[in-house]
Amino acid sequence: MRIRLQEYNKNWAHLYKQETIELKSIFDDEVVRFEHFGSTSVPGMKAKPVVDIMCLVKDISKIDAYNTALKAIGYEAAGEWGISGRRLFRKGGENRTHHVHVYQNDHPEIDRHLIVRDYLRTHPKEATMYSRLKEKLAQEYNDTRFYSKAKKPFIQELEHRALRWAKEK
Repeated sequence: MRIRLQEYNKNWAHLYKQETIELKSIFDDEVVRFEHFGSTSVPGMKAKPVVDIMCLVKDISKIDAYNTALKAIGYEAAGEWGISGRRLFRKGGENRTHHVHVYQNDHPEIDRHLIVRDYLRTHPKEATMYSRLKEKLAQEYNDTRFYSKAKKPFIQELEHRALRWAKEK
């Protein structure tokens, strides 16, 4: 899939809120809460125009039962997609618009994602550095698999800085 980086769009927050209303109607009482995360949740950051939604649920073992209902509103189920205990749903095919990452409310990956988001929101220089790297890599790579792999070392360092920051707060 081609990399489509865009300038930050204030509408991404609105798209997140709209989608959570529809998702809540499907998952109903299973939902604990939703979180907007990833680059589209950080004002000023360049991002692929794919809104990442974290859906925290009471019991992850019940989520596969919702695959048909999610398919009816345009989502494809991608299973755990590399993270044990998560369910990933993607909307929009080749022109994706949303990713829904479903975790049980006590999953250990949740804090890492939210800490990185909060760190980037409060450290605009870090967000700018990350945006510049993404621009550079988007010019070098046509495929998101290679683009994502090339970002990984920077992201790992960013996560370390963010986790240290969170401990010091």
